[in-house]
Parts: sequence; C-alpha cells; structure tokens
Amino acid sequence: MTRFRFISLILVLVFSAVGTVGAAVTSRQQATGRAVTFANGKSWKGGKAAGGLGEFYSPVLTGAWPPSAVLEGGARAEGVGGIYPESNTLPDRAAQEEGPALDMNEYIFGHIGDSYEWHICTINGRDIAIPLPCIVIENGKLQTFTLHHASAHGYNLNENGKLINARTGERPFDISITKNVFGLMFNSLLLVLLILFAARWYRHHDEYDPAPRGFTGLIEMIVMMIEDDIIKECVGPDYKRYSPYLLTAFFFIFINNLMGIVPFFPGGANITGNIAITLCLALFTFLAVNLFGNGHYYKDIFWPEVPAFLKVFPLMPLIEIIGVFTKPFSLMIRLFANILAGHIMLLGVVAVVFLTAKLGIGLNAGMSVIAVLFGVFMDMLELLVAFLQAYVFTMLSSVFIGLSRQKPAENE
Repeated sequence: MTRFRFISLILVLVFSAVGTVGAAVTSRQQATGRAVTFANGKSWKGGKAAGGLGEFYSPVLTGAWPPSAVLEGGARAEGVGGIYPESNTLPDRAAQEEGPALDMNEYIFGHIGDSYEWHICTINGRDIAIPLPCIVIENGKLQTFTLHHASAHGYNLNENGKLINARTGERPFDISITKNVFGLMFNSLLLVLLILFAARWYRHHDEYDPAPRGFTGLIEMIVMMIEDDIIKECVGPDYKRYSPYLLTAFFFIFINNLMGIVPFFPGGANITGNIAITLCLALFTFLAVNLFGNGHYYKDIFWPEVPAFLKVFPLMPLIEIIGVFTKPFSLMIRLFANILAGHIMLLGVVAVVFLTAKLGIGLNAGMSVIAVLFGVFMDMLELLVAFLQAYVFTMLSSVFIGLSRQKPAENE
C-alpha cells in the first residue's frame, strides 16, 4: 500500500508538471526589442520588415537619414535602402522580433470556448487543428462540411464564432459536432468502457471472494463511498431506485472534470464549465425530484405547516414554489462557475510566462519558474476540485431527492 501511494504521488506530480508545461507550449510566446538611439538623435524599436533578401529588422524613422548609422557605443549598422539586418552589435540584441501583444481575451476565451475545430498547437505561426464536421440544416437542406470549406458552402462565422449564412447573416439550424460535443461523446464513451472493464471482475467472482484490487478495487471503493455515505443517508429507505442516476451523475461529472485539466488532445474541452451541460444535469435532478415526489412533499409546498394567515396570504407557498426552481438553479451555477473559474485561473498562471516576456530575460525566466511551480500546484488543486464538485453535486441532488421522499411524522 505504501508503494502504491508513493507511485500515485509521483504520477500526480508528473501529470501536473506535464499539464502546466504542455499548456505553456501550446501558446505562443511573444518577444520584444529595446529602443536604440542613433548618433543623429533618431531612435528606433525593432520591428519586422520585408526586404529583398527576406525578413529584416527595420528602424522606425522619419525624414532623410543615411544608409549607415552609428549606434550607441560607437557600433555601426550597415544596410541598403534603410532596412538593416539583425546585428549582434545591438545592445542586448535589441533587434529581436516583436510580435503582437498577447490578447488575453482571445487567449482565455479561445481555450474555454467552443469551436468547430480542435486546436492542437501553433507552429511558426501556423495553427495545427483537427477539423470537426459542421452540420447545418437550412431551407430543408442538410449540409455537412468542415470549417475550412464553410465559405464554399455559403457560410462564415459571426462575432461569436457561430456559423451564419454569408448572404443573409441568419443562423441556420446548427447540429455540428463542435469541440465540446466531441469531448462530451469521447468522455462518455471512455466512462462506459472504464465501468465495463471494472464490471468484468464481478462476472467471474462472487461476494465470498477477496475484494478486488487495482483499478476495479478503486471503482468499488468510490461506488461504495458514494452510495453508503451519500445516497443511502440522504435519500432514505428507497435509495436504490435513485442510485443508478446519482452514481452516473457523479462519474460523468468527475471524468469530464479530469479530462478538462488535460492540456492536450483529447483533453482540454471545457465541458462541465459549459452552462448548457450543467443546465441539463440540473434539469435531470429537477425532474427526479418533482416527478417522483410524494404527496407530503407537495403538501409542504402548497399547504405548509405555518400559521393560517401565511396560507391565506400565500407568502409561504410562494416562497416554497420559488425554492423548487432555485434549488436546481444553484446546482447549475455552482458547477459551472467553479469549473470555469478553475480553467481561467490555470490559464492566467500560464499567461504570466508570456506577459513578462517584454520585461527582460532575467525577470521573464524568474517569473516563468514561479508560474510553472504555481501551475503545478494549481493542477494538483484542480484534481481535488474535480472530485469535490462531482461529490457536492451528487450530495445536493441526493438531499433534494430525499426531501421529496419524506414521510409525515407519526404525530401528524
């Protein structure tokens, strides 16, 4: 057992380090040069320009000036037509390539948002992505294409990144397999395969055999913990009819939370941080509570045990009816907000590497080390949050279902 814990700790540390570094590698680092003053009083800041022999670094100058200029310290820069190649004589290699500033909105929302392709990385300014099928229905016609060929079918993207008709600007009926949809399908299939793999052991053993070990033992431990400590205690005597849904909800949320932390394909999709997903989960709990609630549950809503004037003037029934809808609403917002905030915090930590690139190599190196270490800590914390959010959703759903199954007290 000690060896198993040690190996698990090493795997968690390696996973966290790979996750942080992987997230950093898949983003583009920006570099800048420092301003240089010429002997004639003019100054420039490194910028990329196109010359006859390729890409050169051009001073940003106005007015006439000679093709030969003296730099600070007596060094000379030579060039043709006012475009000077990169030179090692510039102080601190000031003529480094200066790319555009990091757009934090695009950086963050590009990672947590949905899209019609699965972006892998960017190499030399070229995006490497897996195309996903765009499926739209318009005027009774079904069309299937990839985002790269959308314009050929008469569609483009609006400011929200959604497909629209290029001619009319209207949204078609869109049933595309987007990044979140594909991630949802992949994670659901993975969950089914993992559970079926664990179930194989029980087909060849009975209850008198020793407890399973390894992965099957881990699944059994989690199932017993959720059912015995949460479902049975919160729902009540008829807990078994609700166990399949509640256990499915727990493992579904848990595996999607875990896969959302993985920074490379097929992980990284922000599924439980998508409010549409949490809305569906909360709706399932809402239906389980209100479709199978007993008569005592509805009596407490419409005719609660309160003074008569509160019943005649329907203050308490109104509050109870509002509570019927605020309970699933809180489930939806809690899961959505916590997972989304976790993704944004991780991306913000990684962004420190690129935001400090313009402040010098020393500060950038120091802040990069701090960002990676803090990112590893955040990844480990997100592993805990992934479990806790699944646990809390299952526990609150069990409590709400249990309240709908209560029986009247004996003295009533």
